[in-house]
Amino acid sequence: VYLATDPDREGEAISWHLSTALKLDESKMKRITFNEITKNAVKDSLKNPREIDMNLVDAQQARRVLDRMVGYSISPVLWQKVKRGLSAGRVQSVALRMICDREEQINAFIPEEYWTLDVMLKVKGEKKLLEAKFYGTEEGKRNISGKKELDQVMTELKDADYRVKDIKNSSREKKAPLPFTTSTLQQEASRRLGFTATRTMRAAQTLYEGVDIAGHGMMGLITYMRTDSLRIADEAAAAAKTFIGKTWGENYVCNKKRVWKSRSATAAQDAHEAIRPSMPELTPDQVEGSISGDEAKLYRLIGSRFMASQMADCLMDTVSANITAGDYIFRASGFHVTFDGFTALYEEATDDKQKKETALPPLEVSQDLKLNKL
Repeated sequence: VYLATDPDREGEAISWHLSTALKLDESKMKRITFNEITKNAVKDSLKNPREIDMNLVDAQQARRVLDRMVGYSISPVLWQKVKRGLSAGRVQSVALRMICDREEQINAFIPEEYWTLDVMLKVKGEKKLLEAKFYGTEEGKRNISGKKELDQVMTELKDADYRVKDIKNSSREKKAPLPFTTSTLQQEASRRLGFTATRTMRAAQTLYEGVDIAGHGMMGLITYMRTDSLRIADEAAAAAKTFIGKTWGENYVCNKKRVWKSRSATAAQDAHEAIRPSMPELTPDQVEGSISGDEAKLYRLIGSRFMASQMADCLMDTVSANITAGDYIFRASGFHVTFDGFTALYEEATDDKQKKETALPPLEVSQDLKLNKL
């Protein structure tokens, strides 16, 4: 009898419970696990059976005991004092404490008013205006604390001479994104697709358990979706790099093995890989006729993120200019992409609503600029 429940602590405990309930003969019983439901993965697991790992079973039992020690004592209090049906546990109770501490910090915060000030400047020979942000004075960074001070600063700036004080050129790398873990998948699906965590995990479960794909039959499209690990199997990384080389060119392939350190270094959690397509070469376009809706959207997101994690970094030339105006300094910054790298495929979503930087017009030190508006 092969016990092939989920490859985590809960799965290990279920296998142990099954073996006990069914009174299985230990000599005729083996435990197998796989992180992806594909023909090769299942066959490999059958070649490498093992015994039930009692350390994992005990870990799951410990979690149950902790939930009961905490939950059974706190939940009744919640029912009496707040609302019947609420639950508390080893995770909820600690998380609630952290939220309460943070809320107290927010309530204790004393806000200070400040104003931002931007200037639009004309550069000789250029149609595009240069936008610069108020920085402060020669003495350093300074905030404008109120409307009265703002009006005074603007009065002084209207007749000021605007001149480029200095220019700093440099280059930087924009690192390729990490492959998905459970939490980062939920965050990115929320930002990009507007999915709730429940909706994301429901679609991921379907992709993992298996879909009938034209030309391939029934197969799991992604690896196990409950993981804290950032590890990628060498075989999967190699397949991705071959695909990237054929699709975008060899210069888009990351020429070194990327290894990311997981936040949780426990062996139990690192038993799984990061979330990735089980067959990296199976593109979202190829499976689009077999899957639709949430599953299709999520598979495209997972596939793009995984491929991007194996692509070369994005290279940029950056420029920062300080502009004097009377006693004040404004700062303008921008960048020019010299090699798009992974951004040819994937740009990480952000909650930041500020405008993205763009390339600055050509500037020279001591160059005079003309005020367009404040």
